[in-house]
Amino acid sequence: MIMEGVSGPAPEEMAFGEALGELEAIVAALEGGQLELEESLARYERGVALLRALQAKLADAQQKVTALIGELETEPAEDM
Repeated sequence: MIMEGVSGPAPEEMAFGEALGELEAIVAALEGGQLELEESLARYERGVALLRALQAKLADAQQKVTALIGELETEPAEDM
């Protein structure tokens, strides 16, 4: 996968799985050690942006789950 320029959709607008897949591809390319310095830096920057977006999505999901658990705990138990 050639990523010269390393552009693409804004990480915040990507689905979680799509962003994670791109981040994994970037990590593999960087670990391969075959990239020029400039390309490595561009991919690293894109990876950081993807990581931040993924962390924000996870934090949002955790907040939603916590809120749902709180709602369940405050609901009165139904008699069976």
